[in-house]
Amino acid sequence: MTVYLVGAGPGDPELMTVRAARLVTDADVVVSDRLVDRRILALVRNDALVLDVGKHPRHGSPSADQAEINALLVAHGRTGACVVRLKGGDPFVFGRGAEEAAALAEAGVPVEIVPGITSAFAVPALAGVPVTYRGVATSVTVATGHDVDAAVDAADAASSRGTLVLLMAVMNREAIAGKLVALGWSPQTPVAAIERGSTPRERRIATTLQRLGDVRLEAPAVIVIGPVASMLRDAE
Repeated sequence: MTVYLVGAGPGDPELMTVRAARLVTDADVVVSDRLVDRRILALVRNDALVLDVGKHPRHGSPSADQAEINALLVAHGRTGACVVRLKGGDPFVFGRGAEEAAALAEAGVPVEIVPGITSAFAVPALAGVPVTYRGVATSVTVATGHDVDAAVDAADAASSRGTLVLLMAVMNREAIAGKLVALGWSPQTPVAAIERGSTPRERRIATTLQRLGDVRLEAPAVIVIGPVASMLRDAE
């Protein structure tokens, strides 16, 4: 039986693909990330095995090691069960899905990728922010905020008329913003930050690059930097 690496989308179950929803309801084993919405897990059969292998950003919180996750997928994949590896967003957008697919392939376990809607584009869109806009933003760069220097390098390499979307950047947002200003970005560059996008607890914050480190913001959040961020609707 195949192991399916399934993207659950940004949160709202209605934003899952039809195939993703069907696989979740058919699965014998669901190996789930921390950010998968509880409403999506409610679709899992009562007799299915659900394993939480979420990674937690705070020190001291229990987190699953990636090697352990890989081994878990291989072990369950070899049983012949229908195994769904469920990830928030898309499994190949900062989801380490490629590493898991490689581990399964190396072990001889069939694997299929089921793409999901990435929060990098869906969450801003739901909040009225187009990441590209003719004459305003002609490109978009998506970067992880875990590595401050890598995020800044990605932004620096992007077009000056582009949009920067940061994922997993809540903890490092002030450092990233400071380095962007030092590179010549205007301190008044609009920023849209959206917590828990597409869920009932969604929160939208409009700010600027200069003030990004001062606003209250909790993970998970998508941070959009650039002129299009000024189009954010219903912000605090």
